[in-house]
Amino acid sequence: MAHVERLTVYPVKALDGTDCESASIRPGGTLAHDREFALFDDAGEVVNGKRTARVHDLDTAYDPADGTLTVEHGDERKSFALREAAGRDRAADWLGAFFDVDLTVERDASLGYVDRREMGPSVISTATLETVAGWFDDVTVDGLRRRMRANVEVGGVPAFWEDRFVGADAPAFEAGGVRIEGVTPCGRCVVPQRDPDTGEETPEFRSRFLERREETFPEWADRDAFDHFYTLMLIARVPEADRGETLAVGDPVSVVE
Repeated sequence: MAHVERLTVYPVKALDGTDCESASIRPGGTLAHDREFALFDDAGEVVNGKRTARVHDLDTAYDPADGTLTVEHGDERKSFALREAAGRDRAADWLGAFFDVDLTVERDASLGYVDRREMGPSVISTATLETVAGWFDDVTVDGLRRRMRANVEVGGVPAFWEDRFVGADAPAFEAGGVRIEGVTPCGRCVVPQRDPDTGEETPEFRSRFLERREETFPEWADRDAFDHFYTLMLIARVPEADRGETLAVGDPVSVVE
């Protein structure tokens, strides 16, 4: 049976994700705590994995109960209360020194600092992760999961199931009664090409991905909805009527026209 296999939010944009058993839909249409915080330099530009591979040198964890971010690097371990201005300032000082950038830590609790601010959660299937990981000798399913950074993982469906929800006359799907509509395939950047632990690029990742993605492109997908084959994952939206509802691991998933 199709179901929600995993829910993951990324409380600080570019840093590690947090798995959760349930997540409410915020007024902006994104999952609670997802990209709630982001690092900005003094020019107002975000500091993220596209900009620097040093994000992979940090191990981070976030406690949604009290808003504490814990950061580990080598033998050093720091904790910051990000819901407090003083805690964000302390985090900015430490992270700024680490990235060698004068930065601030900003908060947006109603929408989050998602790349596509008019859209909502990202979706991928477990089978997609398993299939694509199999294209590479040294990429595990969990490693690929961390490279792709999806919010909603759907189990009990075939690989590339999520591709059917974009294009002309594409259906939507419901998860636990929450309607989720596809908006666009997710074109990938340099981040998925890197080992999430070391930051080192996987040799020929992009070229092999492009070759195999074209070979395995599903017959149920609308080719015209894809600008290129370096895509994986669905960027979706939750209609306003369903915002405030909650998604949970184990929720049944069904396709709706």
